[in-house]
Amino acid sequence: MLKKTRLIASLIFFSLITLYFLDFRGMLPAQLLFLTKVQFVPALLATNLLLLSALVIVTLLFGRIYCSTLCPMGIYQDMVAWFSKRFPKKKKYHYGKAKTALRWSVLAVTLVAFLFGFTFLVGLLDPYGAYGRMVTHLFRPAYLAGNNLLAEIFSSFDNYTFYRVSIYTLGISSTLIALAMLLVIGILAWRNGRTWCNTICPVGTILGFISRFAFFRVRFEDEKCNSCGLCSMKCKASCIDAKNKQIDQSRCVTCFNCVESCNRDAMKYRFALPWKNNKKQEVPTFTYLKEAQPQDPSKRRFLSASLVTGLAAGKLLAQGASNGLMPKQDLSREIPIAPPGVPTFDHLREKCISCHLCVSKCPSHVIKPAFLEYGLGGMMQPRLYFEHGFCNYDCTICGEVCPTGAIRPLTKEEKHHTQMGRVQLIIENCIVYYDETSCGACSEHCPTQAVHMIPYKGALTIPEIRPEICVGCGGCEYVCPAIPFKAIYVEGVTPQNQILLEKEEADKMVIEDFGF
Repeated sequence: MLKKTRLIASLIFFSLITLYFLDFRGMLPAQLLFLTKVQFVPALLATNLLLLSALVIVTLLFGRIYCSTLCPMGIYQDMVAWFSKRFPKKKKYHYGKAKTALRWSVLAVTLVAFLFGFTFLVGLLDPYGAYGRMVTHLFRPAYLAGNNLLAEIFSSFDNYTFYRVSIYTLGISSTLIALAMLLVIGILAWRNGRTWCNTICPVGTILGFISRFAFFRVRFEDEKCNSCGLCSMKCKASCIDAKNKQIDQSRCVTCFNCVESCNRDAMKYRFALPWKNNKKQEVPTFTYLKEAQPQDPSKRRFLSASLVTGLAAGKLLAQGASNGLMPKQDLSREIPIAPPGVPTFDHLREKCISCHLCVSKCPSHVIKPAFLEYGLGGMMQPRLYFEHGFCNYDCTICGEVCPTGAIRPLTKEEKHHTQMGRVQLIIENCIVYYDETSCGACSEHCPTQAVHMIPYKGALTIPEIRPEICVGCGGCEYVCPAIPFKAIYVEGVTPQNQILLEKEEADKMVIEDFGF
């Protein structure tokens, strides 16, 4: 009964959190956001003491319930392990000694990296963040392709319940890292169940330490146990030593496989005082499972995802000068554009675990993972691109769904006064200047009139910019028809830029007031 209850709860939780990432139509209730906030690392980074205390108390009472039921990466491993037992069906697990040194070393390196601002490693190893990237970059394109197939089928019957959506790569480096994590964790789970949880995962190490003192735990009933080893064969955490009737509580993920599989009812999940550990017993003259042969530890090392080592170097050449005009220029964005609600780049680097929920939920598809724009420590964290759209003036979704507070929630009023970037104009690229053709698309799409048209030649008008009132939404950049290079684009801002901007505005006011 315990196992069935856990399985049902796990599948419900896993399905809901996966669908929440995949839901591009906004059909699921917003309350499901709570499922992302009960994750351990997001609660820690958001300094949500209530949720954090609840997770610790639950672990102290019942063991690693979080790992067996709430963590989507843990459930993913269980699903892979379940399929692995079908091929072959006689597959058995074996007891193995804990890799204590490796577990604590990984946790120590992760903590040191976090303290020194290198949060890339925290986001890489966080189970929730890693699973979020897998869903966003690997599962979501397949989900959208299925939606488009249904749209084709239904539209042929004049039924437009489904509609086509664009599918494109969100980031090569993030996709490769997500694929590497999917394969590495999947292979470990296929071979030996919860190896990742009990050797690499920092959350598993922390909760494993706490679960050693849990009040409810799986225990041997000595008078009933004949040390047949069946419980050890079913233990996907490899933490049951049937020979000595010992259970490594720090690795037990409370899956109840051993309890359900015991034919003699010798395994019980019951209350026990933490300081009263199981005592070693004399082994009766029954057969038991032999210990597995030691494996080469090099085969279990975590393989870091290989990063993209090069970028395409070729660029389109600007058209040559004609009629005495300056040649077109390529734009060069020097400062990345962070999503609205990010106060500073340091705040983003400290809080973001790169779960990419904001990437998945952005209705305008303008949030993508960064490569090295924020530095190595900010790899995979969100930044704005305007190739496929622009940031809607009234949209505040990214801040609403962020589980760690890396993107702070904004009201619409606050969003209207938040400057993500400042408009820049390359007049040589403008088709009004270069081709002497009427345009004005940038001005039409600017919500603050930071871009407006002024008289140029005859009936022609040409853009003029006011960066001080620009919010950086990217509408002008997205719609600019100039090719091969945009005539107008948005440059990111930093706190230093904002200070300079305020000084420039103050100086401008003094000049206007005194008529200089």
